[in-house]
Amino acid sequence: MIVAIVDGYTDEPAGLGVPPYLGIYPRYAYGAIKKARKDAQIFYLTIDDLRFTFEGEQGIKTKNKTPNVFKVREILSKADLIVYIGGLHTPGKYLSAVPSQVEEVARFLKHFNGTKILGGPAFMGSAHEGGTRISSRELMLADQIFDHIVYGDLEAFLYDLLTTPKDADPFRFRTYGELRDYALLGAEVVKQFPDYPEFVIVEIETQRGCPKAMGIGGCSFCTEPVRYKRVEDRPIGDIVEEIKVLYDLGVRHFRVGRQSCIFSYMAEPNGRVPVPNPEAVEKLFKGIREAAPNIKTLHVDNANPAVIANYPEESIKIAKALIKYGTPGNVVAFGLETADPKVAKRNNLNTTAEETYEAVKILNEIGAKRGYNGMPWLLPGINIIFGLPGETKKSYEITFQFLKRLVDDGLMVRRINIRQVVVFPGTPLWFMKDKVKTEKHKHLIKHYKYKIRHEIDLPMLKRVAPVGTILRDVRAEVYENGLTYGRQIGSYPLIVGIPKQIKLNKFYDVLIVDHGFRSITGIPIPINVNKESSKVLSYLPGIGRKRVTKILTKRPFKSKEEFLALLDKDLKEMYREIVVT
Repeated sequence: MIVAIVDGYTDEPAGLGVPPYLGIYPRYAYGAIKKARKDAQIFYLTIDDLRFTFEGEQGIKTKNKTPNVFKVREILSKADLIVYIGGLHTPGKYLSAVPSQVEEVARFLKHFNGTKILGGPAFMGSAHEGGTRISSRELMLADQIFDHIVYGDLEAFLYDLLTTPKDADPFRFRTYGELRDYALLGAEVVKQFPDYPEFVIVEIETQRGCPKAMGIGGCSFCTEPVRYKRVEDRPIGDIVEEIKVLYDLGVRHFRVGRQSCIFSYMAEPNGRVPVPNPEAVEKLFKGIREAAPNIKTLHVDNANPAVIANYPEESIKIAKALIKYGTPGNVVAFGLETADPKVAKRNNLNTTAEETYEAVKILNEIGAKRGYNGMPWLLPGINIIFGLPGETKKSYEITFQFLKRLVDDGLMVRRINIRQVVVFPGTPLWFMKDKVKTEKHKHLIKHYKYKIRHEIDLPMLKRVAPVGTILRDVRAEVYENGLTYGRQIGSYPLIVGIPKQIKLNKFYDVLIVDHGFRSITGIPIPINVNKESSKVLSYLPGIGRKRVTKILTKRPFKSKEEFLALLDKDLKEMYREIVVT
């Protein structure tokens, strides 16, 4: 039996599967097929493989992607089963991969005869951008192209289809007991992932469902409670064993990100705000470290600031465990969404502005110290959504003033993510879609995005990553328009623009020399002052135009000391460590 898994990449509230992140869906699907049919030949293809095959270079939406080693047409022609995984619920900007949507993949797959299955969150549709409603045309097209659309768990349906096809139910959800084998068997698909082994970061599931949603209902816009009607915590032993298998396969980067709140892992239900269980979180991360001792990245993703603010003692223990066993540059994303209490109440949001402020303060006290890779150990991120029902002109100013307070009070936030709300079928927002304000407030949204980027993001970024900081292990990913773009591997890594062309898919240590609104400019070190261009030299802190001219006229320097003699006393110590001749 030949099976093709086509990964269209996924991005949803509690999980990321856009390269270099390998999400859960392809791994679990692969494992379910392997368990059902040991003889199956399973080929993992990405949407970029299909784009390159059927549209050539012009089909590739990023500059550094090369086609998979497999012969894509031949595989799809011979495949008995073609499994497409997709779904974009929280659209963002991506550096080296662009998620697919049903309209695109339909063009590629419609001429092949294998049984076609659509899985992942794509059954609800995909968001092209913020402020949009999901197209009914896309959902109708899915019905025309695919033989089966899976509304439950893809892996459960695949296993049933291949063992007891008459009983295969596209609405069935699996248990964590059932998942264990799929996760372990599916780990080996990582070997077919384009960024394997050095650059892949694997998304690990710990929990499904939203604890707050089980107590008082979910946020108006969120798709997570639509899919999962109860909270399940994945057993510690199963998580650790999956990471051990992946680690033995050569994976060194992990994001324990597949949950609505890492601080609520194995928490006790308690209405709006569950009671954290620091002992369980400590046991989980200690177990991961024992199973994978030479891990290079161990990060998390989401956290509910209301949990941290209401249970500071327990949350501080959890934060300390994340630092003790994790790696620096870690970020927990706080879903504030709005600081306007009226909008928060109308949309049943997780937290208040005051709770979020207190949670930011607590994490700064515990995690702001800079780690060995140049980034603070553990910082919060803030998620903002514009366009929610109940918003007024005043709402945007309230949120802006909240963010300004963070800056004014000297606190650090790694990043502020601003999205326009997307309306998905089945969410409470679907029944209030006529109240969504994105179109009515589009000029206000544009104005406040600009204000936040200029007056909040820029000073915040200068605080989080000051000029002169050295970021370790920045992977060069994309070269475009005279700039090489790179980032560290992690949950929310900084985008680094390097003002020259360097070899891609290598790690570099980078000196921060300047800031944009959401990214930084950096120069790889060590800096060869005899060979570096005047353009790059002009970026170096404290050098200036006149000194660049002097450097150029005096080159080549015979020694480092000869170069340092041109510098002021306060610069000599920094450059002594980062220049060569």
